[in-house]
Amino acid sequence: MSDLTIGNVTAAPGTRVRGAIPVTMLPGGRPLEIPIIIINGAQPGPCVWVDAVIHGDEPEGTLACHLVDAQLDPATLRGSVVLVPVLNVPAFEAAQRGNPLDTFSYDLNRIYPGKADGYLTERLAHAHSVCLRETATYEISIHSGGNHSYLSETIFATTDDKAIELAQAMGKGWGLILKSFLPKGSPPAVMFEAGKHGITVELGGRPATSPRDFHRCGRVLAEGILNVFRHYNMIDGTPTYAEKWLTGVQHALLAPVSGMFLAEESAECQKPMQKGDLIAKIVDVYGDVLAELRAPTDGMIFGLRALPNVQTGEWCCFYAEIQGELDKK
Repeated sequence: MSDLTIGNVTAAPGTRVRGAIPVTMLPGGRPLEIPIIIINGAQPGPCVWVDAVIHGDEPEGTLACHLVDAQLDPATLRGSVVLVPVLNVPAFEAAQRGNPLDTFSYDLNRIYPGKADGYLTERLAHAHSVCLRETATYEISIHSGGNHSYLSETIFATTDDKAIELAQAMGKGWGLILKSFLPKGSPPAVMFEAGKHGITVELGGRPATSPRDFHRCGRVLAEGILNVFRHYNMIDGTPTYAEKWLTGVQHALLAPVSGMFLAEESAECQKPMQKGDLIAKIVDVYGDVLAELRAPTDGMIFGLRALPNVQTGEWCCFYAEIQGELDKK
């Protein structure tokens, strides 16, 4: 192993350091930077990046990074781990999906690889992209339903064998792997374009922000990431795997009208449904039904709106059209 330099810090083999990837200065005189934790193992192996809070209202990944960091010993680690507990700091500080300081490139997860001379958030994406492309072997982007929805354990990956292997390495409980044929605008897209592999994992959001549920989401995410490390022989231990892996494509069901979103009481994530099954109704202030959301195909819900008030065009349901099962890679 050799020294690993990222941003403003260098980690020697067998050490853990904290630092940041500088981006620019903000008008108030403080820096805009991306905090990082580098755990550089004493023995050779891959470099895995874990990126959290790409969207500022999705903090489950921050807790997962803290839990993963606490479990890693650089003296015995084979390879290196780069934890990014908060990628989009201005969005995190505002608890908003995107950076409120940037009207023109609000959503960080749509603008990768960014631009060195672009809008503010494009520059953040560029700084992250450069370091990610240079050092990472694998990348895991952590997302959730944020302020509006809850998403169950779901992975998005390309159909490449090595990307599927990375997704399957998340372990027991991560049995839904949806297809992302040509990723665009995200950190996994940067990896794809570099001939490497990244995945997006989803878990959490409203209403799973109570203390018990939030900690559960953090633990489930952390255990999946640690299982990835076991799978690639970066840490000791026997990896686990899902009993089976379902695959297919996502359908984003949007509100056709404004009103009050009422999901069926029997609605559950990752419960098989048939085409035409009722998912939810949208009613007006008098209780009259304005519209219904029904399963567009055989499959299952993997994410559902948690805020009852809804406007036309807003997310209501993340639905998986199941197209088959995957073999172990």
